[in-house]
Amino acid sequence: MPSQKDHSSHLENSAQDQNALEAAGIDTAAIQYPHDPDFDNGRWFPTWKPYKGDLDRDPVGINEYLPPAKSVLLGVQHTFAMFGATVLAPLLMGFDPNLAILMSGICTVMFFMITGGRMPSYLGSSFAFIGPVIAVTAYAGAGFNANLNVALGGIMACGIIYALIGLLVMKTGTGWIERLMPPIVTGAIVMIIGLNLAPVTIQGVSANQFDAWMATLTVLLISGVAVFTRGMLRRLLLLVGLILSYVAYFVMTNIMGFGTAIDFSSVAAASWIGLPTIHTPSFEMSAIILIAPVAFILVAENLGHFKAVEGMTKARVTPYMGRAFFADGVATTFSAGFGGTGVTTYAENIGVMAVTKVYSTTIFVVAGLVAIMLGLSPKFGAIIQTIPAALLGGASIVVFGLIAIAGAKIWIDNRIDFSKNSNLIIAAVTVIMGTGNFSLHLGGFDLGGIGTATLAAIVLNALFNQGSEAKEANKALAK
Repeated sequence: MPSQKDHSSHLENSAQDQNALEAAGIDTAAIQYPHDPDFDNGRWFPTWKPYKGDLDRDPVGINEYLPPAKSVLLGVQHTFAMFGATVLAPLLMGFDPNLAILMSGICTVMFFMITGGRMPSYLGSSFAFIGPVIAVTAYAGAGFNANLNVALGGIMACGIIYALIGLLVMKTGTGWIERLMPPIVTGAIVMIIGLNLAPVTIQGVSANQFDAWMATLTVLLISGVAVFTRGMLRRLLLLVGLILSYVAYFVMTNIMGFGTAIDFSSVAAASWIGLPTIHTPSFEMSAIILIAPVAFILVAENLGHFKAVEGMTKARVTPYMGRAFFADGVATTFSAGFGGTGVTTYAENIGVMAVTKVYSTTIFVVAGLVAIMLGLSPKFGAIIQTIPAALLGGASIVVFGLIAIAGAKIWIDNRIDFSKNSNLIIAAVTVIMGTGNFSLHLGGFDLGGIGTATLAAIVLNALFNQGSEAKEANKALAK
């Protein structure tokens, strides 16, 4: 019988072997997760089954579904979670926000179909396109973008390249991507996606003290719902928190006279049903050269998202990443073809999943359908747009914080060894570059803070880890 010391040594060696394999790009995490015959059934879609657990304790699996009423409520919450960013991105680029909402809904349903309902994600407007689009179109920052068509052609080219990468991953697997971006890299990328957006969020709610206090109230209300409620109410923390803060804001401004009152004139003027204006892309090589490389930023960003999803759900989604990359590329091409923004899987909605523990992909179909309804109804869109920026900023503080913590969770789940200087340097440099929005230019292409930090993480990992970790992995495999 082995001694306690021998047993501890064995466990320590096993953990070290696993770390070596993971650092070399061998997907031990997916191997560890138990085989689910309903999820890995060999068919395009998994075997769907009703949820029979306790919402207070048990997570809702990817291939489980809730009753219609609960599904609708949770779907609406995901629509709210994506709304602020999906509307903000087109506004910053001079796109039509109502069309962006419509395209996000259609693309989310499209993503569900192409991935076979195996990857819980919402597709919303991507912030990675903002810098290149502004550079290509010389957009002044207000009103409609007169050179929108040129940007659309570049976004379509980016989507096609991204889709081709997805096809390559479907054919060859994710090993080569994971060797470039192991957990130490993807964890850092996910973390900086949340941290990079923090300064913009804080600045947006710091214009005056009233807005700052209302944003703080929104954070407290959402946090209170998350901590002190149970069951379905806890799962709807963002929706319930925003409704409570909206009521409080209305009372404070429209009734008591503090701050800027909510203006409902746009709601009264808007029609109930209407199709947004469609725009036709035009293809210019100068725009394509600047915008198309965003595809590689999307690969890195979404790899981090998908790894976070795998860590949360404990389901083997890695084999379906090729489908997900392909689906996102096709969706981006489709959206830009009609005048919408490029789309990406949304960290905001991943943050919602992290706190609600509801991973069912059917919820995202509902969210997509709700977004389509909003996109086709100018009146509903006008109602949503009456939500004060302070309240959206408060919700963003919670959601972006959850995104950052999801990155740290990737490190924890993969047992990243921070006693190694290589891992310390990769994480430290990446997080500070991304958080500080340190940006490099390659020719006329602005990598942006997230892009620069992602490139730094990949290069540093290649320099510090690839050779030594490959040797360790070979030793581990030989045991």
